[in-house]
Order: sequence, then C-alpha cells, then structure tokens
Amino acid sequence: MAVNPWLAVTGGTAGPGYAARFAALEAAGEDLDGEARRVHALLGGRPSAVLDAGCGTGRVAIHLAHLGHHVVGVDLDASMLDEARAAAPALDWRLVDLADPGALRLDHPLDAVVAAGNLWPLLTPGTHAAVVAGLAGHLRPGGLLVAGFGLDDAHVPFTLPDGVAFPGLDDYDAACTAAGLALLARTADWAGEEPYAGGGYAVSVHTKSDAREEAP
Repeated sequence: MAVNPWLAVTGGTAGPGYAARFAALEAAGEDLDGEARRVHALLGGRPSAVLDAGCGTGRVAIHLAHLGHHVVGVDLDASMLDEARAAAPALDWRLVDLADPGALRLDHPLDAVVAAGNLWPLLTPGTHAAVVAGLAGHLRPGGLLVAGFGLDDAHVPFTLPDGVAFPGLDDYDAACTAAGLALLARTADWAGEEPYAGGGYAVSVHTKSDAREEAP
C-alpha cells in the first residue's frame, strides 16, 4: 500500500502543534464549533450515534458530545489522538487507519459520519473509494455522510508529497454513488448558507439509500 500523505509529511508528530494552533484561535475568539453545529442541525438536534472520521485532536467530536451525541473519534495519527484523549478522556478515541479494511469495528449502526478535517484529500492514494465504502457500510439506512474538504493547495493547509494530486469532487461523488450514497446538499461553508458554485472548498451531505428502496 502507498504511504499516507499526512504521515509521510508530518511523521505522525503533529498533535501538540495542531492542538496549540486551535487553542490560540479559541483564545482569540474564533468560533471553532461550526462543523459540529451543522451536523447537529442535520440530525434534527436528536441524540445520535456519530463517527468523527479523521478526528484529529477531537475538536468536532468533543463539541458533538457536549450537544448530546454518542461519538466515536478515529484517526491514524497517534499524536493527534493523545491530544484528544487529554482534552476529553471519557470519549471513545481509536487509532484506526480507515484504509485498512475491517479495522473499524462498531457494535451499532451510525446515524452520521462527519469528516471535517480534510480527510478526503489526505487519504492514502488508491484507497479513497474503499474508505468511503467502508464508512457507508457503518451507516444505517438514511444515515448521513457529511464531509468538508479543500480541493486545491489554497484550501488545504498542507503540502502533499510530490506526485500526489488533490482528488476532486467528481471522484468523491463517484465513490459515494458506488457506496450507495446520494447527494442531499452541497455548500461552500459549514454554516450551510452559501450554495457551492465552484471554488476550492466544499461541504457535501450524502445519505445512505433505504434498503427497502433497493429491493427488487
């Protein structure tokens, strides 16, 4: 398998610096909870089972838990998870490479998967469609996959290794369709107020088809 771009560039040591960056933003009065509020609203404010895929230091997962959701956070960078566990030791944090088939084991279906941290462009090359299919497999019928990510180097604060290109929205939509997911909405921001009309960042909401509709 190819090397994961995030681990290749950071060496799996980015956690402390990442946590410090967001702590500084919070201290400066920045709103850091927009992604969690959007997911909460999409779920109708009901306590739900949510997976934070590529949870990083846990910012989104922690706020979703504060809003009453049952959250599991997964990431492949142990240094990021160390920060998440320090911030919220009672939550369920797991070291998981989503590109590894069967690595994520859950004992309940999910109402939503959120991927707020540029998960899609930073997946291991060649694994994108399989990761989306794996996430979709954990969703209940009608469950949501909510993903926001940059589409170019101006919107992903990360330098991809040489030879690794940013995957596009067409690739993402094709992977979602193959996984039985249908697009519900696409916006240019997490507030959900600006429809996506092109540009370097998109937030996509897909839903899993109801199994009853797929029966012949």
